[in-house]
Amino acid sequence: MSQPTVIIGAGVIGLSTAYYLSQDPSCSDPSNIHLVESSPELFASASGNAAGFLSKDWFHPDLCPLGRLSFDLHREFASTHRGREKYGFNRSISSSYVPADYDDGSGKRKERPEDWLREGVSRAEAAAGKDFGKGEAPAWLKAAKGQQVDILSKEDTTANLDPLKFCQFLLDEVKEKGVQLHQPAEVYSVVYDTANELSGVHLSTNNGSIEVPCRRLIIASGAWTPQVFSQLFPSSRVSPSVNALSGHSMILRMPSWKAPSAGQDCHAVFTTDPTGYFPEMFSRVDGTVWLGGLNSATLPLPPARNGKAVPILEDKEKLRMTAQALYGFQPDSQDVEVLREALCFRPVTPRAVPIIGEVPDQLLGDGLKTGRGGGVFAVSGHGPWGITLCLGTGLVASELIEGKKTSADIARLGLQLTERQAEMVRAKL
Repeated sequence: MSQPTVIIGAGVIGLSTAYYLSQDPSCSDPSNIHLVESSPELFASASGNAAGFLSKDWFHPDLCPLGRLSFDLHREFASTHRGREKYGFNRSISSSYVPADYDDGSGKRKERPEDWLREGVSRAEAAAGKDFGKGEAPAWLKAAKGQQVDILSKEDTTANLDPLKFCQFLLDEVKEKGVQLHQPAEVYSVVYDTANELSGVHLSTNNGSIEVPCRRLIIASGAWTPQVFSQLFPSSRVSPSVNALSGHSMILRMPSWKAPSAGQDCHAVFTTDPTGYFPEMFSRVDGTVWLGGLNSATLPLPPARNGKAVPILEDKEKLRMTAQALYGFQPDSQDVEVLREALCFRPVTPRAVPIIGEVPDQLLGDGLKTGRGGGVFAVSGHGPWGITLCLGTGLVASELIEGKKTSADIARLGLQLTERQAEMVRAKL
């Protein structure tokens, strides 16, 4: 019989984990899987407002096995579920464009940004050293008209999708399977049985407090993971090392842009802006273009239950000015439609790799035990790669939770403990 499981966080990572847990042959009753989401609006942060960029090989070495697995799963998933039609999955060409007259103040063209997670610049740095020749800029990038761009991806190694539609599709899939969604709801405490083992959680909902059976608890709360963990395990000596990186973005459409037909590529373009940041642009099969790359590690993280964050006016205007320069339209032009402007918070870790691992009992505090077949797991910290890595993460997390060998090597994607914390674990093994 399936162990009762609670997943805190119904973003793309929580959904992917629920999907593969519900697909596992050992899961006899998917209704024992509970997704808990505190926001009154689903997919209000990074999962729904991300660029949707997918890559097979632009990763930290510790992430490469998971990256390859996840990209292959995305292609297989899209083929099986009519991904282009349902959530805009499409192959893309990735390229780097630096205006010929751009000068960073040193008299040289600034072509190569630093680590974007530390400096808030471009994820194209992950493709450092990849140069597959020259190509033409996409038609919608008017600033590059007549100029060539540097190609960063081989054929069939980058793709794109609409993350909001993808999350909605995943949610429909798990709900059809029988997985239960509690939203808006918050897990505010854990429940122990007479043996001091995890047996359930208390949920706060609009209809009051309820108790949900739980032997396996997965914290997939994105940038809010540390707060959730500390709330549930206040005496623990460890907390997942996850911080928040905010990002502003906008989605635009112009009548002159033509959506790619079946068999044609979308485009991912990484460029520079004279104001000192590194815009990223991704065209989609619906004829829109996502523009972002304006990131900050200093904006305070709002409570998850607040729902969608409000974009900051100065940053909205900065993105609009970038769009005017790159896409060649005048302010207040009737030829451009801004469909959405968003501010979201991505979960990042000090090592720039996600956390996918079990929290040992001895680190939970209060003498809490999880018992046979149970466990507390942290699955978070994917930074800019949440959409790319979601399916691979969901699969390996489900395998880890079920005690199986994982389909990709995640040995270096654990809790990222300090040496003292690791020694505590070793001493009690």
